[in-house]
Amino acid sequence: MNYEKFRTKYRNILVTGGAGFIGGALIERLLKFTTSKIYNLDYMGYASDLSRINLLRESSLRHILLKTDLSNKNSVYDAIKESSPDLILHLAAESHVDRSIDNPDIFINSNIIGTYNLLEAAKDFWRNIPDLKKQNFKFHHVSTDEVFGSLPDNGKFNESTPYDPRSPYSASKAASDHLVKAWNYTYNLPIILTNCSNNYGPYQFPEKLIPLIISKLIARESIPIYGDGNNIRDWLYVEDHVDGILLCCNEGIPGQNYCIGGYGESTNNDIVSTICDIFDQKSNIKKSSRKLISYVKDRPGHDRRYSINSNFISKQLNWHPNYSLEKGLELTVDWYLNNQEWCHKVVKRANYKGERLGTN
Repeated sequence: MNYEKFRTKYRNILVTGGAGFIGGALIERLLKFTTSKIYNLDYMGYASDLSRINLLRESSLRHILLKTDLSNKNSVYDAIKESSPDLILHLAAESHVDRSIDNPDIFINSNIIGTYNLLEAAKDFWRNIPDLKKQNFKFHHVSTDEVFGSLPDNGKFNESTPYDPRSPYSASKAASDHLVKAWNYTYNLPIILTNCSNNYGPYQFPEKLIPLIISKLIARESIPIYGDGNNIRDWLYVEDHVDGILLCCNEGIPGQNYCIGGYGESTNNDIVSTICDIFDQKSNIKKSSRKLISYVKDRPGHDRRYSINSNFISKQLNWHPNYSLEKGLELTVDWYLNNQEWCHKVVKRANYKGERLGTN
């Protein structure tokens, strides 16, 4: 990654959702390896957290929090005006499928209306900036592989896969993708779109599968697996995802979409069992934690399989994941074991007790 080139092109960077899991990892990297001023647009919802950002000395010097709700159009315009961005990294989204089943309204407002407001503000800003700044400007929209629907036992998603979302969450993200593409085609706004597979790693809110498993193991509570546990996901360590995002900003072609997968295809049964084994080894537990596994009623509309073909971004931008699934899981278990205080703090603040969601 050529950070010198990055520093030259992007002096002011606006990151939406920078208090989230992926956004926080991205801002941490930008503060460490660039001299850019980072404007963090986040409405500070239940899963928002600035811990990893605030640990850095550079945070007080180059990180500005703009507490803004994307569904408020005037506030979004104000944020664009204040930040005067050379690059917009749009990560803000409601992202938990189970919560989208219980309350889709929030996902429509955040992921669709919020993206529309940001695109409009970005378009109006971009049209009125000097030519040199306009040439370098990019709007990078971070999306998910879930917009493509469910795969059979073979095949992989790629940049040409038709959209076929199945949940309120994935439908709202698909809609946002279409808006981003339309603003490129119709208004020539220089966008890049990336679709990633399931992210995991440190600082992920414990309602998501991998940190939830670890939290249940620490508490010695039953570990719920939906359905028969044979649903397959492609797991991507968050630092590898950040590498891909920054490469796309640096080298990507405006108007192009890139699929970023972790080459970590695994059933939920295998993921849970592997984490149990890692946990037992690190905690010196003699009786296998796999005995805590229980099977519960499946999620409504649960997609069977996701898998990404990352050949395009690998060939075009020389991106490759640095973390195998085994190594990433080991690092993640280590982090949660050593940061239980953080876990207690964020779940208490969100009033989340590890309960089942998305049963409607």
